[in-house]
Amino acid sequence: MNGRQAIILRDVRLAFRAGGGSFQAVAFFSVVCVLFALAAGPDLRLMSKIAAPVVWTAALLATLISLDQIYRADREDGSLDVIVATSDELALTAAAKAAAHWLSTGVPLIVATPLLGLLMNLEAGAYAPLMLSLVIGTPALSLIGAFAAALTVSLPRANLLISLIVSPLYMPILIFGAGAASAGAAGDPQYAANLKLLSAATLFAAITAPLASAAALRSNLD
Repeated sequence: MNGRQAIILRDVRLAFRAGGGSFQAVAFFSVVCVLFALAAGPDLRLMSKIAAPVVWTAALLATLISLDQIYRADREDGSLDVIVATSDELALTAAAKAAAHWLSTGVPLIVATPLLGLLMNLEAGAYAPLMLSLVIGTPALSLIGAFAAALTVSLPRANLLISLIVSPLYMPILIFGAGAASAGAAGDPQYAANLKLLSAATLFAAITAPLASAAALRSNLD
């Protein structure tokens, strides 16, 4: 096992422990969906229509609340300084941190989606487009969030600042993701176009975010 695999396993293990970010994210995700369902009232057609955008919005917000934890444990125990000082390929290490965040936050949100879809009266044909859009789009949320966490790593409790940084960067992901899910459910030909744009956004984040995260870590910890 190499060092980056060890980082991923350690972060995932910490996230799933009692008080870890995974359960908090899923709980917040569920609460947001329930609140939207209650706000929609007894109109099942309206609820079904807004289900995909609501799930995407809830997933984005649930991701936001866990971003501060990406580097928190490493910062608190001093290992982050060692990682930055000794890592020859810091961008790959930053990518591993983003991957661990997605495995411990994004994947549980995706797993919880079918159950919340039932609550939101999601149509049977809408599940596959919604799930596929989340699988493609949520890694970008973790990659961009990891960059924001690296940018503010020297600041204690930077949740609000991280949210301000990532909010405009998350908007294209939300638009393309919710658009793909809604178009797929309606059989709209724009489904493929939205899915391609979402894939392109995630690919762009996968290439640029680890490099930007590495530069931010070096700048903050010099």
